[in-house]
This record gives sequence, structure tokens and C-alpha cells, in this order.
Amino acid sequence: MSNAPGTTEEDAEYKKICENHKHLIETLPKCNGWWTPHLHNYNGFWLTPDILKANLLLHTYFKSHPTDIFLASFMKSGTTWLKALVFSTLNRDSYTFSDHYLHKHNPHSAFSPLDAETYPITDFTNSLTPRLFSTHFARTMLPACMSSCKFVYVCRDPKDVLISLWHFMNKIRSKDVPPLSLDEAFELFCLGVSDYGPFWEQVLSYWRASLEYPDKILFLKYEDMKKEPEVVVRKLAAFVGKPVTVEEEEKGVVREIVKLCSFENLSNLEVNKEGFEKFGRLVNIEKREFFRKGVIGDWKNYLTKEMKERIDGITAQKFKGSGLVFTATG
Repeated sequence: MSNAPGTTEEDAEYKKICENHKHLIETLPKCNGWWTPHLHNYNGFWLTPDILKANLLLHTYFKSHPTDIFLASFMKSGTTWLKALVFSTLNRDSYTFSDHYLHKHNPHSAFSPLDAETYPITDFTNSLTPRLFSTHFARTMLPACMSSCKFVYVCRDPKDVLISLWHFMNKIRSKDVPPLSLDEAFELFCLGVSDYGPFWEQVLSYWRASLEYPDKILFLKYEDMKKEPEVVVRKLAAFVGKPVTVEEEEKGVVREIVKLCSFENLSNLEVNKEGFEKFGRLVNIEKREFFRKGVIGDWKNYLTKEMKERIDGITAQKFKGSGLVFTATG
């Protein structure tokens, strides 16, 4: 479909979606939102009204291609950095490091955000192959047609996710309402109430799928990316079907990709300091808001010992028996 009025049949189908959406908003459990008035619990996950509608549209209209690549994450888990790494690794034959796409464009612009779709849904027919998409939806919230596609997923210590999410949401929260306090954000997060949350269930949806389909889902940890970025780039290259060659190793291509996509480099580019990044037709966010600190363990500057122990306790309980372990960050 395209961004033009659909056929009468398509419009009738869309009307049904709107009616269903209205019914869901009226009947689903709801709770206070972080940047919107409310979040609604749909199939076990908390979504804003617009994101819930986008999910309904996705299931109705989206048609995947076997070559599609999806980048998935929980919010504030290193999404911007991973987008830069995936794009530059996949397209390393198309640009030089002195004149690169990322010098002139924010990393988010290289991926189509599935979570921001409105009607008529975007026409991806003429997109370059492989088509690149991004999402924060849990694996279980996505259409079955995507099961044949490749996913790159990144997770992060929930304590750092919480702090980064709290800062970010207060930046995009309406100035007509008071800022969200850390205590309130902490309590909501621990209860699982945050956009696309609960955090733990969202992470586990991809972790379990990666164990079952390791050739389809590459599961990464932000902390490992920070410690060994070159190792991650080599993993990405092999996963997307473009393994790093001996010649590229000798030329230092991996090192150049890591340097290009580093927080220090990306955050200092003019293109990432000014203007807005548009997500579908729903949200405009200042580009600079995607670059805060990019460090491990910033939670230590905000959380009390009791707060840390509560989140660590929830994480241990939720992940028990799954085989998923987070490296301690303090």
C-alpha cells in the first residue's frame, strides 16, 4: 500500500481496525503513562494508544520479505548505536569512511520504524534490499510472517535502561504536566509498566526465540558491545551474510566501522545535534535526545542500594531457568 487513500475494500478494513482499537482502548487495563496520559495492557504488554493502533495495522497490512532485517530492542538499550553499526556493516561497500551516509544522516533514518505506522501504511515496495526495519515490540507481538526474517536484538542492564528511559521520557513529555519523578518511574518500571514493557518479558521473548532459531535472531548485550565492539561487528557481518574478509581485516575496516559509529563520533556530528527525527507520522524527537551518555553503570548516580537490590531481585526471579544472565555493572 502507499501513502494515498486505499481502495474501498481497504478503507472498510481500516474502519474495522478503528472500531476494534476504540473498543480495546475502552476495555483494556490501563495505567499512568510515562509521556502519555495512559498505557494500555494489550496481550501482556503496555502500549500507548497510538502504538497499539500501529500494532493492529502491522498485523493487517504488513508483508515481510525473506531478506528483511529487523533491529529490535527495548527502549534505551543502545538502539541508536546498533542501528549505526548494522547499517555501516551491511553497506560497507557503498560508502567511504571519509564520505559516509552517517555523516549526513541520523542512524534512525536508515531504518523504517514499524511502531510508528498510521493508515495508509507506508509502501515499502521500492525500498532497497535488504529492507531495514526497527521495532520495540516484543517478539510475540509481531506478525507470524516475520518469523522467516533475520532479527538483531540488543538488551541492556535494566537499571541503566530505567535511568536512560526516565531522562528520555521527561524530555519528550508534555511541558503542560509536571516531570515524572524518579521514584514514580522506578515504581512503574518495577511493576512492568513502561512503554513496550514489562522489560523482562520483552527481553525474554527475543532470548527464547534466539535459542530456538539462532540462525534467525542474533541476541546481543549492550555491555558486550561496549567492551568488545570489534567482535560484535564481526558477528553482525557474518549474521547478515557479509562476513569480514581477510583483506578487510588487513585494511582495518572493522576498526573504522567501530570508530565511525562510536558515541564520541556520532554525538559530535552536526547532523545529530540539530533538528528532529520523524518516526512515521506520529512523533518528532530532537536528534540530540538520542545521545545522552552512552556508558555502563550510570544507574549508580541515581539509584539507592535498596532500589538496586529490588531491580536485581526482579531480574533474578524473571530470568531464573532461562539461561540469560546480565553482567554485573556494580
